[in-house]
Amino acid sequence: MMLDVVVSVILFFIAVVVLVTIHLCIVGRAFRRGAFDVNATNNVVQRSGSRNPNMSFDDIKRLPSFDYKVGEDRGKVIIPVDCAVCLENFKVGEKCRLLPNCNHSFHAQCIDSWLSKTALCPVCRADANLAKVGEQSRGSSDHQVGVELV
Repeated sequence: MMLDVVVSVILFFIAVVVLVTIHLCIVGRAFRRGAFDVNATNNVVQRSGSRNPNMSFDDIKRLPSFDYKVGEDRGKVIIPVDCAVCLENFKVGEKCRLLPNCNHSFHAQCIDSWLSKTALCPVCRADANLAKVGEQSRGSSDHQVGVELV
């Protein structure tokens, strides 16, 4: 009986030593990579740096908008189009907005709220500021199914 207790205590201490060794190896590796260096440069991508932190209400309203309508069938299966901000399907007649640089479409209300915080496309991170991209012709979205600009 006493032998069982001694063996259990020895196995417990061996397990603790193994766990501490694994922890030290992981932490040591992180230190070698500089992950804990306070003065190291931050590896996090700046999503909304000083060059495009957000868009003004007037700039947002100048972006192309359209009423969503389903494209013609032409014998093909029509795949529902989703808004990447709210993740809901576009419904016929809903007001949508088109970003000029990447031609991604969103519900107007969803993308207006997004762009008031950051002037980047939520899908591809392209600059959404119309002033930087330049005015684009209204026929630029002909390649999208179900999109018609008004």
